[in-house]
Amino acid sequence: MTQPARDLEPSRSARDLYGVELRRQRQLAGLSLDRLSDIVNYSKTHLHGVEAGERLPLPPISEKLDAAFGTGELFQGLWGAVKREYTPRRFDHCLELEARAARIQAFGASIIPGLLQTRAYMRELFLKAEPGRTPHEIDRLVATRLGRQEILRRDCPPDFWWILGEAALRQTVGGPTVMRGQLASLLPLVYTGHTTVQVVPFTAGACALMNGTLILLTLPDNSTTVYHEGPWNGEIYDDRETVQRCVREYDRMKACALSPQESAALIEAVMETFEPCESPRT
Repeated sequence: MTQPARDLEPSRSARDLYGVELRRQRQLAGLSLDRLSDIVNYSKTHLHGVEAGERLPLPPISEKLDAAFGTGELFQGLWGAVKREYTPRRFDHCLELEARAARIQAFGASIIPGLLQTRAYMRELFLKAEPGRTPHEIDRLVATRLGRQEILRRDCPPDFWWILGEAALRQTVGGPTVMRGQLASLLPLVYTGHTTVQVVPFTAGACALMNGTLILLTLPDNSTTVYHEGPWNGEIYDDRETVQRCVREYDRMKACALSPQESAALIEAVMETFEPCESPRT
């Protein structure tokens, strides 16, 4: 059942104001969403989402809307307000889409993606990334990320596909015991009815996606949003050109990766390099 569109309130947020103004200008121009889609080269689904305040209007579409409607820099100016308002919430928006997605595909070049992380592994990452946090705050961050993993245990979970760089398997996070536990947790998910895990070996060489983390979130309406995260920040993209480029590169990455069976064998081999620490004798 289609959920009713939420009521937009321009005074509530810049994103709502953008959606209201887009609808107003489109109706003044006598254009349907289909016709506007042809003019600006963005999907009808994307335009509808922007009008409804459910999708972020990214800079390229703002310029094209101003050109289509002859509105000078109206939409580019509104985008600036949306960006200032929304920048801290980019990953929050990614999480909203993750909860609704029918298919989730992710690539981690040197870090195991969040949905696959064990408690000990993620705690070590938070400790290193957030050195000023109190133990209570770290506990809260860990609990939040663990809560995301409930999506794996749904009665009807999304289709998951993870690609890991070999560096993600070998980078020692938290010591040998933590890494053995982390790698062991991957094995049951390598190839199931709704999960696939592949590893890109070092021998595959350089690739377009090796600089960071990429998540492709496909919703039930088949629209796809991209989240790309670097060392210090993340960006969300849902314009057609960027999404198509990222999907193409992700598919190329699959072709360079080991099969699930070969990936499992490599994971097991790397596990053996992390010898458990012996308890000190008393």
